[in-house]
Formats: sequence, C-alpha cells, structure tokens
Amino acid sequence: MLNVSTQDLVPSPVGPVDVEQAEAALVERYPRLVRIAYLVLPPTMGRSRRVLTAHALVQRALPRRRVPGPAVPEPRRPEDAVDPGYAYVRGEVLRQALVAGRPLRRLAVPRRAQLPPLLPQVWGLRLYPRAGGADELALDQLLSRLSGPARAAYVLRGLERQGDAEVLRVLASVGAEDPESALAELAGLEDGPEGEDPEAREEARAPRGGERPERVAEQAGPGRSRHATAPPPPEATAEATGGAIGDTGANAGTGPPPEAAPDGGPAGRRLSGASLLESAEFDPCTLQARPGDLLRRRQHGRAVLVGAAALLVCGTLLGLPGDGWGRNGAAAPSYARNPAAEAALDPAAVKRVGPAVWPGAVRRDFSVWPARGDLVGDAALLRRALAVWARPGGAVESSATPGTPVGPPMGPPQLLFAGRVDGTRVVLLHDGLRVVRYAEPVAGTAGAALDFARADAAEGPEAEAVVVSRADGNVRYLTAPWVTGASVRDLLMPGKEPWALGRDAHGVTDAVPSPALARECERWNTLQLEDDSGSRVLGDLGELLPARLLWGPPGAPVDATGREARAVWARTACQMSTVLGQGVRSVRAWRFARQTLPEGAGRAAWVCTRAETWRGTGPRVLAQFLPPDRKAPAALAARAQDAPACGVREPRVLAGALWQAPGGGWYVLAAGGPDVASVAVTGAVTARADGPALAAKAAAGTRAELSATLEDGRRMPALR
Repeated sequence: MLNVSTQDLVPSPVGPVDVEQAEAALVERYPRLVRIAYLVLPPTMGRSRRVLTAHALVQRALPRRRVPGPAVPEPRRPEDAVDPGYAYVRGEVLRQALVAGRPLRRLAVPRRAQLPPLLPQVWGLRLYPRAGGADELALDQLLSRLSGPARAAYVLRGLERQGDAEVLRVLASVGAEDPESALAELAGLEDGPEGEDPEAREEARAPRGGERPERVAEQAGPGRSRHATAPPPPEATAEATGGAIGDTGANAGTGPPPEAAPDGGPAGRRLSGASLLESAEFDPCTLQARPGDLLRRRQHGRAVLVGAAALLVCGTLLGLPGDGWGRNGAAAPSYARNPAAEAALDPAAVKRVGPAVWPGAVRRDFSVWPARGDLVGDAALLRRALAVWARPGGAVESSATPGTPVGPPMGPPQLLFAGRVDGTRVVLLHDGLRVVRYAEPVAGTAGAALDFARADAAEGPEAEAVVVSRADGNVRYLTAPWVTGASVRDLLMPGKEPWALGRDAHGVTDAVPSPALARECERWNTLQLEDDSGSRVLGDLGELLPARLLWGPPGAPVDATGREARAVWARTACQMSTVLGQGVRSVRAWRFARQTLPEGAGRAAWVCTRAETWRGTGPRVLAQFLPPDRKAPAALAARAQDAPACGVREPRVLAGALWQAPGGGWYVLAAGGPDVASVAVTGAVTARADGPALAAKAAAGTRAELSATLEDGRRMPALR
C-alpha cells in the first residue's frame, strides 16, 4: 500500500458540473452507480431493502444547481481521467451510502439516507439480485465484515480501478471517517487469515515474471502501468489470482493448483474478488421477484380493516362538524352516560313557561319568565346549547362570575330566550341557581361562547334584565315581561333626563354603549326600568345580570333615582370600575358624614360605597371624600375586602385622608358615622376631637393612625 496521507492530497480538478451533465452521467451509467451503492451498503440491511435503497440513493444524487469547480485548476492526473458529471454523482452516491450504513442513535435525529426510502416502492413483492455461487457468497461475507469506508475503498479499487492515492482522495471528499484506516483494513486482509503458513503465503504472493503481486480488490484496467503490455499467460494469472487473500474464500492461495479442463482451459478456476464485483449476484438492476410474507400480509390487512371500521364508527359517534354544526356542536366527547344527565340534555324536556303565567304568579323572578325569541322551536340549536353547557370543548370561550358553578344542569333547565341577536344565535337558560348564555355565529361553526352567572334568590328588580348580547362596545338586554318602560340614564350627568330605549316584540332592547367595555370614564350609562311598582336603576358591570344601584343607609336603602342620590352617584360612579366582573349583586352608596373644612374652605362630605355579591362573600367597601366643589370627582380615601363596615351587620365606618387647603396648608381629616363620640389620630400627628369629625394640621406626606370611640364606649378602627 502506498504511504499517502489525506493531508497531502488536493481535490481532483474535475471542473464545474452542470445539472444536465450530472443527469446525463447518471442515466448513462445508472446500472454501475446502483451496483456501487449496493456494494457499499451494509449487507446486514437485507437484500431486498438494499436493492431499493441503492436505487433511491442514486436517484437522489443529482445536484439542485450548478456545482462550481476549484478556483485554480490543477494539473490532471491519469486517475482523474473521468467525466466530471460521473465523478460528482459517484461521490454523492458514496456519501449517502456511508451515511446509510451508520447505526441509528437514540437521541440523534436520523439522516434521510438512514430511513427506508420513500421512492421507489414495491408493494406485494420482494426483489433480489440473481443468486451466485460459492465465490459470490464468500465475497458477500467478506464485505459484511468490513466497515463502510473499507467497503467503499474495496469498490473503488476493484470496480472503479482507482489507485490508493485516488481512493484516499475520494473517501476524504465524501466525508468518510479516517480513510487511511479503511486502506489499512484492506491491507490486513492481504496478510491472510490467522494460522496460515507464512512461507506458503509469501510463495503465493511472490511476483512472477517481474510482476508485482495483486492486492485485494485489484483487477486489470486502463491507467494501470503493469497492464500496459500484453496480458500475462494463463498460468501467471492463475497464480496471481489464487494468491490474493479475500478473493474467493478462507483457503484461497493455499490449495492445490486447478486442474486442466479437457479442452485445455482452466477448469474450476476461482475468479478474483474484483471480478466477482461484476457478478450478477451484486447487480441490483437484474432482479428476481418473490412474494412477501403472505400470512403476515393477511393479518395486517385484517388489522387495517378493523382499524378503519373503528375509526369510522368513532367519527360517526362523535359527530365531528364538517361544513355545518355537528349534532352536538362544539361539545366535547361524552365519557359518562346516565339517565338523569341524558334527560337534562334532551331539548324536548326543556321547560317552557307560557306568557299567561307571570301575571298571576305570587313571585316575580326568572321562574315565571316566558320562553321568547324566534328560535324557541329550533331543537338542533337547543341540543347544541345543552351539550356545550354539559361538556364545553376546548374551542368554546367560557366565562363565569366568581363563585358560580360551571357544571351541567341538575335537571331539564328553563328556556328564557332563543333567537338571533347581532349576527349570533343566542340561547338563555335558567336552572334555578344560574343563568346560562350560549351563543354561536349564524355563519360558520367557530366562536361558540358560554357564560355563567349566579342568580339564586333573584326576585323583583334583580330579575328584570339579562344581558343578551355584547358587540362593538354595546350591550343589549332582555327585559322581564312585567317591565313597562326602559330608558338610559348617564350617571355622570345627574341633571339630564334619561332617554327612551326601544325594545322589540320579544323584550330585547336596542344597543346601548356599555361602561364596562369603555377605556375612559367619560360616561356611565345605566338601564332605568319602569314597572307597576316604580323605577329601578341597573348598571352593567361586565356580567350577565346587571347590578342594582341603591342609595341610603344599610338598613333602609332605596333605588338611586332621587335627586340627592343622582348628585352623589355622579361623583362616585367611576369608582365602580374597581368591581367589574366580581359577581356583584348590588352597589349601595351612603353619605355617612359631613365635615366643615379648615381655613373656611367649605363643607365636604364622606361617602361609603358597598358592593354586595351573589355568593354572599367577598364584598368590597370604598370610603370616598367629596370636596366642596360639586364638579370635582370623589377621592378614594380607603378600601377594604370582606369587611363588615358600612353593611347591615356593622353600619358604622371611619375613614381619613390627607388634604391640602386652598391656602397651601396640609391637614389630616377624619370622619365617622353618627354613633361616633370622638375621633383620635396618633403617629406623626397627635390630635383628638369630640364628635364624628376631626381636622388636625400636618405636614405633606404625613402618615398617621386613626381610631374612634363610639357612644357606648367601644373603640372602632379606621377602614383599611
């Protein structure tokens, strides 16, 4: 073997390669390229898969664009006397064949050549090259023991007639690992198997007639100097061929000489390994067809049919939506079935109250609302609404006020409304505890929505309106059948009269700009409803049920329709943005104290605002300071969560604030309810005043603690 290093080699100057040139070389020498790929691929892959993989590797060897040549052309050598297109395609085939022979690693991403080929594909048949004899079998076993680069070197030396220097260069260009080791592996085969007599091996490998011994995988061909003259005599060829280890088997070169045939030719002469590479055993283009595993095919066919039938049945049962809504719309699959749950989801079992029931009812609540809307008879819509209520799928936009259960109905619910509103189909249902709104677009199947709101013990004014639609910053209400008139009042404009709000035949109001959807507090529209008992003011706080707005002390509140109530609500309405979406049932404002300000600044007021929830817990209390200027909004002095202050259990409240007088002086102001006997402040400022109000001079940024003493001697802390 030549003593050549890959660092001493330079790329062969084959020049640039066009796609058309590479394609012509591939088509012209396709059988040879497929044979090269077949020989380099590991025999452990299996003969049928090797055939298909070899064809796939060759067919994928074309370049996508023109391949440039070296910047500076090098002088051509005898081993470079090959078509550039063929040289490029052969290199790509070798590169992919070496990659295909690498083992798959657990965490590594497999390369395309390591996977079964997508094309070509053969169904129902297995293709094999023609079977050879014992020599071909021995060579195939020899190739299976070689590494991938060694097999490539074997093929390049024997089939492509390349010298060692060119073999090293080609292996290095295709990314083979350690090309020198590949030639060293072949050199180890030339030394013969272990246990062979060294003298016999040297005698077999000794040159005859001045010729050098033939190495593994070598054969005659153009460009080799020792074949430039006439071919050697038959006996020399026989000895040289028989002495090449690995050509025919384990005992090659050590057995007796072949006997002469009757016609004088060499009878039974073994072919060299290089000659065997041209054998039909290694020709993937000349194939034999055999059937595959017929029993396994039959089993796989039955499994495919059973799987397809199961998939068809599951798809039918699930009612997957196609061009329109499925049987259950956007509902998720049902995993549990029981008679009670199925009865609650039956649209025929939905309760419908007649329009003649509510005038004679003892109570006025949701239980006497009649079923209204132009789609009350749409059973498919009701089925979808009930199914989504029980099993909302992942594509359903669902919301619920705090403390509201979101499970399926306990029995058949009551239908309040079913109709088209603002381009959607809306269904309103009531189960005694909750009001549920289901909405789906009129066109298409995407965008289903499901909203829950707690409505237990809702009666009278609390059951007079339900939000039926929100769109483009506006809100529409469905009003109770006993409502005789509807209007809109802006809380921020107490002196302006409300304007009438139209309603259709089903009780759905016209669209009203909602303060819950506004970014700025420029107006606060409320819904004012009239019935036979008076007027009610309801405010939209971003939920299905609007909150009732009240005025007065905890024990005797009234609807916020009076002049004094509207004047106070006009300055405190913007603070309701702090309770949006909290499940608020009612909001009550109460002026609990008045105070004369120092330096003759006028008379101020203190207001507490308490928001009660449907769940009974989590009320929010706000204490606000109203300066003498009636156009100035209220200033938030204190807030508390889950506090009894300003409520029925504890109507008293104490709050304070740091205030700057018009003259520039700073004061600590504090005020309590009517039962407060004295107020004290400690900390950076120490002061005490008899009565429910206190004003003590302080510095800017002063922090102090407030406390009050009630008329019965008990102490009361400030709201916080």
